[in-house]
Amino acid sequence: MKKVRITVLRKGFYPDLIRAHLSEPPEECVCDFFQEGDTFLYTGGAEMPAGFCPWAWADIYHSVNALALGASYTPWQRREGVNVVCCTDGLRPVTFLLEAAP
Repeated sequence: MKKVRITVLRKGFYPDLIRAHLSEPPEECVCDFFQEGDTFLYTGGAEMPAGFCPWAWADIYHSVNALALGASYTPWQRREGVNVVCCTDGLRPVTFLLEAAP
């Protein structure tokens, strides 16, 4: 099983949607689990990396595990062993780069 590096590429934030759908002010709704550039290492099993958001882990685990087992996302991704995924929070999504170790 390959190790997979998980890098936070971008934190999305939609204040207009937050104002329309949540009871909290938008400035209090920014994802506080991650910062852009944060990295985590998946080493196998179903164990979530320390410090990772449990909700985001539930969303991306299938892609992380697939890469660890040798799945390919080409031709959709430019590089072999890579996938870009995000959590399913529609108001403040976080996008991750997944890279399987060679």
